[in-house]
This record gives sequence, structure tokens and C-alpha cells, in this order.
Amino acid sequence: MKPARPPLSLATAAVAGAVFLLLPLISLLDRTPWQSLPRLLTSTSALTALRLSIECSLGALALSLAVGVPLAWLLARVDFRGKSLLRAAVTLPLVLPPVVGGVALLLAFGRHGVVPLSLSFTTWGAILAEAFVALPFLVLAVEGALLAVDERYDDVAATLGSSTTRTFFRVTMPLVLPALAAGSALAWARALGEFGATITFAGNLPGSTQTLPLDVYLTLQNDPEAAIALSTLLLALSLLVLVAMRSRWRLTR
Repeated sequence: MKPARPPLSLATAAVAGAVFLLLPLISLLDRTPWQSLPRLLTSTSALTALRLSIECSLGALALSLAVGVPLAWLLARVDFRGKSLLRAAVTLPLVLPPVVGGVALLLAFGRHGVVPLSLSFTTWGAILAEAFVALPFLVLAVEGALLAVDERYDDVAATLGSSTTRTFFRVTMPLVLPALAAGSALAWARALGEFGATITFAGNLPGSTQTLPLDVYLTLQNDPEAAIALSTLLLALSLLVLVAMRSRWRLTR
């Protein structure tokens, strides 16, 4: 039964937590130059950074879907030695400092890396860096949904002659579509806001790797008003993702 009135100590702590989270966002909105916002957001540098952010984040999402969904299925459906270690490695980017992830990417895929793909300081490098930090969000969402789906659906499909691959696409995936959509939204939003791994692995090159977060960092030093405008844009995009996810959750309740 819900308490009629929360204890004063808990209510005070809860309000303090809400204020701590909301005050910076309210301050950002309060300082946003609303009248000059269209001009600031349609500048050449802002539009270039926005285009690059959308391209790189969508590329990172596509890469995450291509490898993340099969990886989630493997973790949820197959038992093998080292499974716990692999799951820990998949979730590591969630807590790993992004700059450390950027250094690791340099050592793995840089010009002198273990796999010398020479992707560092290129647009593909920015996509790879964003995918590195976004992939765990997709994998965790899809794996959790797969674990909740009764495996007897797969067994029935197998008895009817369906192959594992056909069952995966025709039976399993439709059952986890809400989780896939939510995980994709989170992964895309995380990729869109990525900074540390991108600037370390791909650099901050205008027109090539300078996405919106990197543009905010650079612009803040010379034009704080433009940086605030770009920050407000990123805040709005993140809010749209959360609203879309909320609508999805309501539809599946």
C-alpha cells in the first residue's frame, strides 16, 4: 500500500535530487538566446556539424544493429564457456571513461593498431567510436527481452521444420520488437551525444569528424551564445528520444 504522505526526510532528499538534475537544464533553457536561435542553428558550421552528427549516429546505429542483435541472441540463447566474461566485456563501455575507449580504439584500429584499418581521424572513425559506446545499450535491451521470451516458441518452430535463422527472423524478432525499438533509440541518442571516444579516436576536424558535441566544445571557447544554442538543440533531440520511447512503453503495457 502506498504511504499517504512520504516521510519528510525522504521527501526532502528526493526534492534535492530533482533540483540537482533539473537546475542545470533549466539554467541552460533560461540562458538560451531564443530570438537568435534560428540564426545560430543555421550557420554553416552548425549545419555541417548537425549533418555529420546525424550521419555518424545513424551509421553507428546501423553497425550496432548489424552486430548487436546477433550478439544479444548469442548471450541469451546459447550456453558456452566464457559467456559471463563476454557479457562483462559488452557492458564495459557503459562504465569505461570514453577517452579510454578512444585510446583503446586507436590501439586496435589506428594506423599502427592491431588491425591497421587507418580509420582514426576519419568520418568512419567517428562512426566506429560512436558505435563502441552505443552498442551496449542495444545489446542489453534486446538480450533482456530475449530472456523474457519463452523459448518454447523457438522449439515449436523447429518442430515445424523452420531453421534457426528463419526462426530468428520470423518468430523471435517480432516478439522483441518493442525492446529493439527502445534499445535502438537509446543507442542512437548515446551515439549522437558521444564526445570523449570520438575526439580521442577521430579528432575534431570540421566537416569530417566534428560532430555537434565537439562543435559545442570548440564554440564554447569563442562564442558561448552559439554553444548554448547547440546545447539546447542536443537537449531537444534527447528529449524527443525519451518521449518516443515513452510512447512505445505505453503501447506495450
